[in-house]
Amino acid sequence: MSSAVRTRRSVLPLEEEVFVGLQRMADWLLQGVEQLLKEQGLSPAQYNVLRILRGAGPAGQSCREIARHMLTRDPDMTRLLDRMEKRGLIARERQKLDRRVVTTRMTPAGLKLLKALDQPVREYHRRRFRHISVVRLKALAQLLEESRRAAPG
Repeated sequence: MSSAVRTRRSVLPLEEEVFVGLQRMADWLLQGVEQLLKEQGLSPAQYNVLRILRGAGPAGQSCREIARHMLTRDPDMTRLLDRMEKRGLIARERQKLDRRVVTTRMTPAGLKLLKALDQPVREYHRRRFRHISVVRLKALAQLLEESRRAAPG
C-alpha cells in the first residue's frame, strides 16, 4: 500500500491504524442503527437475537447457539433473553428429553417488530455506504471475512 494513502498524521504501525480505523467505523455505524432501534425500544443485542432467531426458523435455538452467533459478546445472555421474553418478543421452552436445554423461538410479535425494522435498517446501510462502489464494497467484505477467518479462536 502506498504511504500516500495513509493519513499524514498517522504515526501508528499500519496494522494498528487499521484496527483503530475499524473501531471508529464500527462506532460510527452503530450510532445510527442504535437510534433506529431505540425508537422501537430495542438494543443492538436484542435486535441481533431477533435476526438470529428468524434465521433459525421454527426450530429455534438454544441460548448457547444464540450466543455463538451474536455479533458482539453479551456477558449475560439469560438476562437479555429474560427481558425479551417479558416483552413478548421471544418464547422459551425447556426440552423434554434433555431438561438442561432451553429452546428459544421468536414470537409473532418479535417477527412483526423485526419486519418493521428491515427496510429502515437497509436504507440506513445504503446511505452509509452510498459513496463506495459495489466492486469496492465486495472487496471490503471479502477482506473483512478473510481477516475474521484467519483470526484465532
